[in-house]
Amino acid sequence: MGTLRHQRIVILGAGGNLGRAFVHHLAPIAKSLRVYDRSELDLTQKKTLRRLFDERPDLILNCAAYTDVDGAERDEARAFEVNARAPGDLALIASGIGAKLVHFSTDYVFDGEANEPYAVDAPVAPIGAYGRTKAEGERRVRLALPHDHLIVRTSWVYAPWGTNFVSTIRRLLAERPVIRVVSDQRGRPSSALELARRSLQLIESGASGTYHLSDEGEASWYEFALEIAGVVGGRARIEPCRSEEYPTFARRPRFSVLDLSETHALVGKGRHWKEALREAIAPKELALGLPG
Repeated sequence: MGTLRHQRIVILGAGGNLGRAFVHHLAPIAKSLRVYDRSELDLTQKKTLRRLFDERPDLILNCAAYTDVDGAERDEARAFEVNARAPGDLALIASGIGAKLVHFSTDYVFDGEANEPYAVDAPVAPIGAYGRTKAEGERRVRLALPHDHLIVRTSWVYAPWGTNFVSTIRRLLAERPVIRVVSDQRGRPSSALELARRSLQLIESGASGTYHLSDEGEASWYEFALEIAGVVGGRARIEPCRSEEYPTFARRPRFSVLDLSETHALVGKGRHWKEALREAIAPKELALGLPG
């Protein structure tokens, strides 16, 4: 991470799963690191975004997003402000100060009807409000900052902290005798620690445009839950069920495996999701706080 040591870096959404992972990796090495969580910088307020003009960072990592999939279906306007309009505004600011913008997107921009991994250039066809707002965010970033952006699409993100699928399964293993988990949705788990580390590799390589990045391998949510239980233990029995038996307000993609070949060509392969999971469940010393 040679070049990153000499850059002024800003992390937005630093209190979330991915933002905290970037803090963990960058705090020990960055020459200048400024982090903002939601309470410090509201992406939906243009006047607060303008403080970036004063800081003039070289690199902006936008880890902030409205990720409540069901909530987005109920209030698409709110999700649009965070996932679509704000990234476009950030891209305009980055263009004005000569900064690179790294923006994180999602497998939900695809319809989930494929039978093979989605290529980077596959047509987007979101089936719900969350995916629509994220796809529009991508479009606005490309339009405002055509040559100096990096969009990283990922999936099924979890971390040793915060609320996510892994933390939920760990809690339920201690609370319930039986846990039912859908077995007919398939994707790639992504450890936030590994996602941040590999994203920094992409940045160092000079990558621009759109890339797919997750851990290696794939699984159903049921298989993912079984692996979590195998690592942490617990008495609960995990049973598979179909999506129809576990209804949610918003539809979820049936198949959201992302094609990682372009990322492999640039920075090689990463860890298998089972290996990354073990690191996240039993991490070594992690800097979990946020620097000022």
